[in-house]
Amino acid sequence: MSTATSPELRPLYKDAHLLVLDKPPGLLVHPSGLDAHETDTLLARAQAQFGGWLTPAHRLDKGTSGVLLLARNAATASQLGAWFRDGEVRKGYLGLVRGWPAGKQGRIDHPLARDPELPSQGQPQLEAQTDWRCLRRFEWPVATHPQFPSTRAALLALEPLQGRRHQIRRHCKHIAHPLIGDATHGKGPLNRALAAYLGCSRLWLHAQWLELPDGQHFEAAPGPEWAAL
Repeated sequence: MSTATSPELRPLYKDAHLLVLDKPPGLLVHPSGLDAHETDTLLARAQAQFGGWLTPAHRLDKGTSGVLLLARNAATASQLGAWFRDGEVRKGYLGLVRGWPAGKQGRIDHPLARDPELPSQGQPQLEAQTDWRCLRRFEWPVATHPQFPSTRAALLALEPLQGRRHQIRRHCKHIAHPLIGDATHGKGPLNRALAAYLGCSRLWLHAQWLELPDGQHFEAAPGPEWAAL
């Protein structure tokens, strides 16, 4: 798809140093080795729409929507990079998971290997915690297993205390409540059945808010598909 005909991105905030965008689901942030053929990226659209020097300060997975920061100069990129590296940036997500986690809230405390694309064995295990809170529970008339005539799901507020790659997705899998629509960590038949039932095929993960250590706070409202749950 040519960036000339791509839908415009929605800015949440912009000044001379920072551009904050509401990333659509299904859009790469920047070119990737896994999608080397893809030329339509958020970075390409942002450069076409806003112009000037831009670089992402962090990443969101292709399927994830929500708050994304881009630096508009090298000094801002350096400062943001240091804040993200040192764990000083707070981030809150919405996630729709399979099943009903026990209790109303909790913390997933499970170390993660640095590179999820490689076998974990032999890699250093990095500290990783994710706080979660159950916002709503669902039970839908969707059968994907002979023993169960319905499917349970839960809407969670999630806050990763670090920024390990795919941290939320890997942590949700670890507690046996994978994100709906997660092709890597979830179940294909369930994902396809719920996509048909909900009328939406996506990774159900949304970066809802982000707070910098200088007090700046940015929010992106979830899309209409979330309101339809």
